[in-house]
Amino acid sequence: MIILGKGEPIIKTRGIHFREGQDENIVLPSVGVGVFSRQLYEDIISKYQCKEVGCVKNANSESNIYILKYKETEITFFMAPVSSSRIASNIEELSFNGIKTFIIFGNCGVLDNTIPDCGIIIPTRAYRDEGASYHYIPESEYLDLDNTYKDIFKDVLKEYDFDYREGYTWTTDAFYRETRDKFDYFKNKGCVCVEMEASAIAAVCKYKNLNYFTFYYAGDNLDSVNWDERSLSGLMEFDKKKMVAILALELAKKIVDK
Repeated sequence: MIILGKGEPIIKTRGIHFREGQDENIVLPSVGVGVFSRQLYEDIISKYQCKEVGCVKNANSESNIYILKYKETEITFFMAPVSSSRIASNIEELSFNGIKTFIIFGNCGVLDNTIPDCGIIIPTRAYRDEGASYHYIPESEYLDLDNTYKDIFKDVLKEYDFDYREGYTWTTDAFYRETRDKFDYFKNKGCVCVEMEASAIAAVCKYKNLNYFTFYYAGDNLDSVNWDERSLSGLMEFDKKKMVAILALELAKKIVDK
């Protein structure tokens, strides 16, 4: 049983970490884009004007935080860590330094084999099969996701000639326990995909009064007799995935400029 703690936390975030010479009083651009794929993260850094301004650390790894300039618009850019507990910590730390709107995207598994490889999915509800969200908001079966920026994102998709699917997502921390019984249960609830962070993102942002938008590109297919890996590997269909990254940056620009 998870007990929803009330009051102030014992351990309080102090924000991102800084290396020698970096501005420890920096206020990050208020719109941040996070990507789960290391390959896309590195590709974006190599293509755009990016200033390293700090990093997020945990016990055994760290990743740099950048101010990225996209078509003259400044956006915070970071690599979003996988799993509900780690993305929750990232949001805590990055919001401390000024991010008020999070756009987070990456790969997901599909529960519907009609969704094409690398197809865009807009989740509208997240079923809570992870742990972190229950420490931020009361227990419930699912969370309806923030749709503040959904219409703007659909305009971006139309502009770039992308098809998409809307539907529910199943958020789990235990991908080796994605059993056939669970697949059937969540598919019958209306879930079209499975991932590891959506319900935690929603819970933390709701608790901290932050805006967010999350979307996915389809990877492995669970809706088959045997697991179909498709383009789950980071560099497979990479040209398509690089175009997906443009969608996130375009959305961020429109939010900043509106």
